[in-house]
Amino acid sequence: MQFKNIAWSLVGLGTPLLIAVAIIPALVQTIGMERFGLLTLVWGLIGYAGVFDLGIGRAATQFIAQLRGQDSYAEIPTVIRSAIQITFLTGVIGALLLVLAGILDVQKLIKHSVGMDNEITISFFIIALVVPIQSMSATYRGVSEAFENFRGISVLRMALGLLNFLAPYLVAQYYTTSLPWLVSTLLVSRMVALVVYRHLAIRSVVGNPNYQLHTSFSLDNVKTRKRLFAFGGWVTASSIISPVLMQADRFVIATVISATTVATYTIPYEVIVQSSIIAGAITTVAFPSLAKLMHEKPSQGYALFCRWLINVALIMLLVTGTLALLLPVILPLWISHNLPVESVLIGQILCIGVYVYSIGTMYTAFLHANELPKISAIIHSVEVLPYLYILYELIVRFGVYGAALAWVVRAIVDTFLLAYLSNRIVIKPLRNVL
Repeated sequence: MQFKNIAWSLVGLGTPLLIAVAIIPALVQTIGMERFGLLTLVWGLIGYAGVFDLGIGRAATQFIAQLRGQDSYAEIPTVIRSAIQITFLTGVIGALLLVLAGILDVQKLIKHSVGMDNEITISFFIIALVVPIQSMSATYRGVSEAFENFRGISVLRMALGLLNFLAPYLVAQYYTTSLPWLVSTLLVSRMVALVVYRHLAIRSVVGNPNYQLHTSFSLDNVKTRKRLFAFGGWVTASSIISPVLMQADRFVIATVISATTVATYTIPYEVIVQSSIIAGAITTVAFPSLAKLMHEKPSQGYALFCRWLINVALIMLLVTGTLALLLPVILPLWISHNLPVESVLIGQILCIGVYVYSIGTMYTAFLHANELPKISAIIHSVEVLPYLYILYELIVRFGVYGAALAWVVRAIVDTFLLAYLSNRIVIKPLRNVL
């Protein structure tokens, strides 16, 4: 694994966080706590919209990485074409489902001030348009990751991160604070990102020196789609549930307490949880390499996994520990007089969960590299109902602090199960062979 790729991935994931740190205080002051709380819900929904790619982006990365290891470059264009056809269709279906939910007034479950009904409803329909865009973007990004084009992906992520926060602020500052206009900026930025992701994917394939060695396809679309679905189906199951596990806290807070209280929680949440981008940068770069090595040279693949698991554990211990100590200074300086008093302790509690969660991401990547996405999918399926129950009960009993406690409990359980099953299903049999 190249440290250069990790550095580019880290820059791409970390820059949006730095941009958020710079812009969010001004954005909160301009649009108010309630609209900011609603905007964070929109960001959560847009993130969840990625579930409608059915895990095909991750499957494409794994599939293409193996084909590259086998020098089977002729099959790669067929994989890409099949993946895009699938994700376009599923994205449209996802958009229609969101439109249906909007017609049924699901958005009215959120507690908000009188007079904001129309703004929230229109915003909900705008979000629906983002779904097919997100789905296809995930696939094109997966192709670039398989070719280890992390520089291009990172530059695009930096630009997208800038637009994600700056565009709503500029609209609010110079035009209107109406929520539909703020959400529309996110739709436009995702459309631009799709065009660029597609360009990067095509350039990665056509620009590869081995591509010209082959002139025909060796796999038909049916066979390719079957393999993509076989891998992506389990990733989808996990992807459907995982964002619920990650984002449910803010929606439960909005329904049990208020939309304004969501901001009390998401302000420290965005700072702490986004620190896991360090682990994310490593796992993103590690995954294509693990997928190739576990298929060709399992012993080297396992050694690579162990080395980076230790690195992630040590690095994230330093990062989350430092954050926990500095939060009482960082947050007041960042948000100033608008900072709710509960936010500091919420952030410190979340530091524990983020550390454990970061270790779990390495085990997830390891299982996916071994073509075992069903393990993480089953774990998430088993967790979801108990977690939602615990989340609701803790919020009712302890208020906004309960959401942070529930998040930590889920992270601990999730990582323990991932580690235990990885050891039992993959690592022990591999050691016996070696």
